[in-house]
Amino acid sequence: MYKYEIILFWSAEDDAFIAEAPELPGCCADGETKLKALENLDVIIEEWIETAKLTGRDIPEPRGRLKFA
Repeated sequence: MYKYEIILFWSAEDDAFIAEAPELPGCCADGETKLKALENLDVIIEEWIETAKLTGRDIPEPRGRLKFA
């Protein structure tokens, strides 16, 4: 289990819940329920990290809660 911050919100445009890990650029998933969106994001985070390893990209350390100005 990874400890990246997750943002979860409803998207009327997509008619689905969206879960994203902002510390991992482009890492997001959707689902019909909040739980399904989070489950899908877990899979996507694993795939994001595997792809980063294979391509030599840096993998950021989880920073916890992001701060906004």
